[in-house]
Amino acid sequence: MKKYFRSLIFAAPVVAGLAFVSFKQEDRLFEIARNLDIYATLFKELNAYYVDEINPNQLIKTSIDGMLRSLDPYTVYYAEDDIEDYMTMTTGKYNGIGAMVNSSEGKHTVMMVYEDTPAQKAGLQLGDEIIKINGIDLSTREDFDSGKLLKGQTQTSVTLTIKRYGLPKPLEITLNRDIVKVTNVPYYGMLSEDVGYIDLKDFTATASREVKTAFQELKGKGMKHLVLDLRDNPGGLLNMAIEISNIFIPKGEEIVSTKGKVTEWNKSYTAYNPALDTEIPIAVLTNNRSASAAEIVSGVIQDYDRGVLIGQRTYGKGLVQTTRDLSYNTKMKITTAKYYIPSGRCIQAIDYGHRNEDGSVGKIPDSLMTAFKTHNGRVVYDGGGILPDIVTEKETFSPLATSLARNRLFFDYAIKYHFEHATIKPAKEFHLTDGEYNDFAKWLNDKEYDYTTQVERDLNDLEASAKKEKSIDVIQDQLKGLRAKLAHSKDNDLQISKNEIKKILEEEILKHYYLEKGMREASFNEDSEVKEALKLFKEPSRYAELLKGKK
Repeated sequence: MKKYFRSLIFAAPVVAGLAFVSFKQEDRLFEIARNLDIYATLFKELNAYYVDEINPNQLIKTSIDGMLRSLDPYTVYYAEDDIEDYMTMTTGKYNGIGAMVNSSEGKHTVMMVYEDTPAQKAGLQLGDEIIKINGIDLSTREDFDSGKLLKGQTQTSVTLTIKRYGLPKPLEITLNRDIVKVTNVPYYGMLSEDVGYIDLKDFTATASREVKTAFQELKGKGMKHLVLDLRDNPGGLLNMAIEISNIFIPKGEEIVSTKGKVTEWNKSYTAYNPALDTEIPIAVLTNNRSASAAEIVSGVIQDYDRGVLIGQRTYGKGLVQTTRDLSYNTKMKITTAKYYIPSGRCIQAIDYGHRNEDGSVGKIPDSLMTAFKTHNGRVVYDGGGILPDIVTEKETFSPLATSLARNRLFFDYAIKYHFEHATIKPAKEFHLTDGEYNDFAKWLNDKEYDYTTQVERDLNDLEASAKKEKSIDVIQDQLKGLRAKLAHSKDNDLQISKNEIKKILEEEILKHYYLEKGMREASFNEDSEVKEALKLFKEPSRYAELLKGKK
């Protein structure tokens, strides 16, 4: 109700239209009250007469989720039980043990252990299967979220019973829960003598501080060029995007503005601190999973011609969410505005306000995109995410590699390798020998996995079309002959895709020894965007030319 009264106050100066607005508003309030009454009556009848007992909390949440899903994916309701997840998302902190556990087919497997957490200190390993938590047998609990038992108040203890590869009996490990901080910058370091690298994966409350710390340390190590990696970054807090942009953009320059239905949320945000560095050449890496706050930072750097963007077009989320407190300790994150970066463009790619008959939404067509200009006069467009200055091909994986990953065979073999090798070389030096790769291929002999090659998919499409056009009899024999010749051999494909499979397996093995940092370091030699950035920094005239525009 307060929201609507506030809207009336804002409309007061427009005297001629006041009566019309008031009438429409009263009509709207009546419709809301009427439908809420219908809903309450319906729920009472369900509760009284439905054949089975119903769970009120679950049913109400399902109905709320269904209503919000009709708007956009970012307007979300948080029930009281979900508030801890919401706090983790915004602060990057939670009370727990510091391990990522996958629950699938009745098994609860440790997939990642985070550095300097109770889990790492207690010796929990990737691949450990948790079978009991505080004596509770997880095999007896269907559809059970193990994370709820692992989390708890700081300094309370939790005892895990685990099965570990290679050990005949289960182990018991007791940990003291603590505040676990999910870092926004999981890795930073030097790629070469003068090129620094910062991997920014989130925008929680400490993101700006983490980036500044990393930047200053790298400058102290001789960094003269920076690679800022925003790939796979889903975004987060708006103020963190502003502060991180301000590291490279001078005080007083506009970073972003927001415009929505409620006038008080129409704001312009400027850089309010002196920049740390306005000169160092920057390469920003993006892909189609760089979204929201990540797009603000990359868009600001592009709009001020402050650096060169490398990679693929970003996701295209130009919407701002505000969290509203509801009754009984619940919350709602609601889309309240669109954001606009300094050139004036909104990069929102999907129009949730106009849905197709089937309820789906489409991307804004190129023909409706508007041209804008950067500070130097370069042409950029709205409505489709951020298009990098240097576009690289998206990394794709063979059907074989995808199948091995989907069936968790890289992960399972890395558990075996870790058990059989107490130590390995540092991440930057580690490589599997051909003999070790062949051992992996032999290990796969009795494992369940299959895949369909692109040629096989094309044959399937051809057969389907022939059946539809009733010409299958004419080409049936030829199809059978082609299938026989082109049928994939797993052994042959493991050799054909050896370089790809070997690289993925090496990274997986390194994760079991050196966690996320080791896996990241191992990937640099094959990372097409990183290699493009290193190449660009060796060509300063090309870097300058890319940022040059027409005033």
